[in-house]
Amino acid sequence: MTKPKHFQASDLLGVSRLGIDAVAGVTQLVAALHHTIARTPGLLGGPVNGTPTGITGLVYRSVLGANRLVGSGLDAVLAQWLPVLDEQLAPRPPASREREAVLSALNGVLGDYLAESASPLAISLRLRSAGQALVLSPAALAVSLPDARSKIVVLVHGLCMNDRQWQASTRSEKSAPGTMPKPDLAAMLASELGYTPLYLHYNSGRHISDNGAAFAGQLQVLLENWPVPVQEMVVIGHSMGGLVSRSACHYAAVAGLGWLDRLRALVFLGTPHHGAPLEQGGQWLTMLLGQSPYTAPFARLGKLRSAGITDLGHGNLRADDWQGRDRFEASADPRKPVPLPPAVACYAIAATKGKQRGDLGDRLLGDGLVPVASALGQHPNPAMDLAIPVAHQWIGYGLNHLDLLDHPDVCAQVLQWLRQPA
Repeated sequence: MTKPKHFQASDLLGVSRLGIDAVAGVTQLVAALHHTIARTPGLLGGPVNGTPTGITGLVYRSVLGANRLVGSGLDAVLAQWLPVLDEQLAPRPPASREREAVLSALNGVLGDYLAESASPLAISLRLRSAGQALVLSPAALAVSLPDARSKIVVLVHGLCMNDRQWQASTRSEKSAPGTMPKPDLAAMLASELGYTPLYLHYNSGRHISDNGAAFAGQLQVLLENWPVPVQEMVVIGHSMGGLVSRSACHYAAVAGLGWLDRLRALVFLGTPHHGAPLEQGGQWLTMLLGQSPYTAPFARLGKLRSAGITDLGHGNLRADDWQGRDRFEASADPRKPVPLPPAVACYAIAATKGKQRGDLGDRLLGDGLVPVASALGQHPNPAMDLAIPVAHQWIGYGLNHLDLLDHPDVCAQVLQWLRQPA
């Protein structure tokens, strides 16, 4: 039997549950729209509450009931057949890069739902090396990382991505003809500065605060089980990864975790410290859809986006930033200031499609996702401003958000900063 390259047996169960829930969601949306039209309200006003009654209501309830029965039946059948399929596929091949890219994107968009429904498609937060999860015990780490050094660098990916996408070759990108291949930042840090590179792999659709707290715990276990004494740690976060890293520092400080004392530097690459305009626009769109009873049912579609995405609206780091609030509602910035950790050198790199600061491309596009000011931690409120020293800031002109992962100038700047004495 030929083993499928991009398939694991548990995917069947995850996809079937996703399909069943999608049918239920679409049915409920259509029922709500049908109910609204039947009541013929005015153009403005809130949604028409309730569900269709009579024969129409019976039809919708029958569809939902049949869908639940099918879902329960599929779960029961697949639960019996999964061990057989797993045996046929054993030994399980390593997950392909293509499969991981699809799962990462799915988790970015629906990751909170996948986690809450215990879907097999949900990604579990792990530290990884060479695409493989690390077992955080002294013996296992000594086997997995026989050349482990006293200096550790952890790279943290952004929304809808994974740890294997830090290099262009793993994102299906190719260098232009006649140009040098794009560099590998982790490999450069290992060969030139003596770091052991590790990567965080996480479900980017969960709340940033949830991932931050879990990341803080993982780093503490790593420190306690590292095969050699740890001299220093560096964390590099791209986009959302920078927020997860800051959140981890916050929760480590609250819990008094020892790894924070070993943290020498934080490097932020295109991190939306004060939010991303696209998500802020999504909040306003959801609000506008709710202004008419005829469009209000479609606001449900906007509310499918994950908790991780809505956290990007303002750059939420703590659970207090979102608990007790409607995360889909456009509102003023609810955050309390979270300063950068003291005694840790912090660096910020921003990108802009403009050719110079303040030109049209810079003002309208930034790096395509994150404005320069947000990436540099700048804020008009002094209490929120991260006050990153100018010498610790760098702006890449003519670059986009993904260029920050492996552009030669970005890699050179990071190495220059980390070469400096602690």
